[in-house]
Formats: sequence, C-alpha cells, structure tokens
Amino acid sequence: MDSTPKHTILCVDDEKPILSSLKRLLRKEDFDLFTATNGEDGFKIMASRNIHLVISDHRMPGMSGISFLAKVRETYPDTIRILLTGYTEIDSIKASINEGHVYKFLLKPWNDDDLKQEIRKALERYDLIQSNHALHLMVAAKNKELEQINKNLESIIKQRTRELELQNQALELTRVLFRGLPVSAMGISCDRTIILINQQAEKLKINGRMVIVGNALADYFSKDVMKTFLPVFESQMNQVKSDITIDNQVYGLTLSALTGRFFGKGFILCLQEQAG
Repeated sequence: MDSTPKHTILCVDDEKPILSSLKRLLRKEDFDLFTATNGEDGFKIMASRNIHLVISDHRMPGMSGISFLAKVRETYPDTIRILLTGYTEIDSIKASINEGHVYKFLLKPWNDDDLKQEIRKALERYDLIQSNHALHLMVAAKNKELEQINKNLESIIKQRTRELELQNQALELTRVLFRGLPVSAMGISCDRTIILINQQAEKLKINGRMVIVGNALADYFSKDVMKTFLPVFESQMNQVKSDITIDNQVYGLTLSALTGRFFGKGFILCLQEQAG
C-alpha cells in the first residue's frame, strides 16, 4: 500500500460557482480539496489542516487575493500560492510574484487541462521544498555528528600526544640510564646483532676487537659461549648467567630477554668485572 499522504488543496473564491467548478474539475484527482469564500475562512481551514497548495481569486470583498496570499506566505511559507484573476492588472500581480507573495497567476477563464497541469507542477514544487528541508535537516544532523566526532578525535589525539610525550621522556630517561650503567651493556636484536652499546661497552675489547654497533655477537664470543646463550635466544629461559675471561679479566656475563610487550624482540647483554 502506498503510504505517501495525499496532497491538500485550498481554493478561496467569493463566487460559489467558481468553487463548484474547481470541485468538479478536481474530484477525480488524488487530492484532498477544501474551499472557502473569503480569506478569513481560508485561514481557519489552514489553522486546522496542513495545506500544501492555495488557489485564491484576486478580486474578493474585504481581503484581496494578493493580501490573503501575502499573509499565507508569512504564516505558512512552505505552502505554494497560485492566484486566479479575471482582470488584467498584470503589473500589480507581477509585483506580487517578484515579492514572493505568489508562485504563479492564472487567468480566468482557465483551460481545465492547463489548470490541472499547473496544480501538479505546484505540488511537485511543494514536494521538492519538503525534500530540501529534510535534506538540510539530515545534513545539519550529520554535520553535528561530524563535529562531535572531530571533538572526540581531537581529544583522543591530545591524549595520544600526551602518551607519546611521556613515552618519549621515558625512552630518553632509559637511554640516559643505559648509557650511564657502571657495567658494559649491549642491546642485541633477534638476529643476534649488536644494535646498541653504552659508554662502558664502547671501551671494551673482546678477543682484541672493539665492540661496534652493527657487528654480530658471534664476532666476539666463541661457539661454546654462544651455545650457552641459546636457551634465551630460543625463549626457553628468560636469563642465563656465566663467567667469562677477557684479556685475563674475569667478567660476570648476563644475557636477559626483554619482557612485557617487547618479549621476543631483543635482548640485553651485560658484562661486569669480577673482583680478583
């Protein structure tokens, strides 16, 4: 079933035969038709009904058709307004059209087919105006929603920026602490490459070679020592400790896997001189 509501039309004319002619003309159309013989009665109908189109006679006693339609425009701006006139006062009627009081004027006597066609066009215009209103409301709602999303995003960005600032501060502090450790320390990647050394490690020679970032750990330690590292490298243990002699100096060696969210992403190797 078509749920689209019928269009409603109000015809205002002080001549009852004219109203009867309009009723006969439109009785087979899919409209709800209301009639009034003057502007005051027309407004009473409009106060109780949602009128889409008003067709008003020009010359009426009391309130003229132009005055009536101007007031309709004030009170019900979306209602389409058509003026019927049997007079040739074109200049005043054109002025009313230019001022927006009247959508269109039609001369009496009218052609039935032309009048019905003009009514359909007027109602299509009404529907278009309503669609535009609905579209504007939807756009406004979407804009408000987008504005709220942008505010939320801005808040998230600020929060994330603050978190990154704190993380950067923590990383800088960690770097300073790492650099200043009183033992030789190296950061080892998953492929067992030296990727970071501290100040003490920069002074260290292992098997006659200075420790340099980018070299493989196996460049400095024997196969037997590397085997002792395997349980940590293969995630079987979190840490191994052993003693190693370098240039007649005994060092306590500790290899530890990174923990938490860095687990499996690297290792820390520390060498601490042992008292003789």
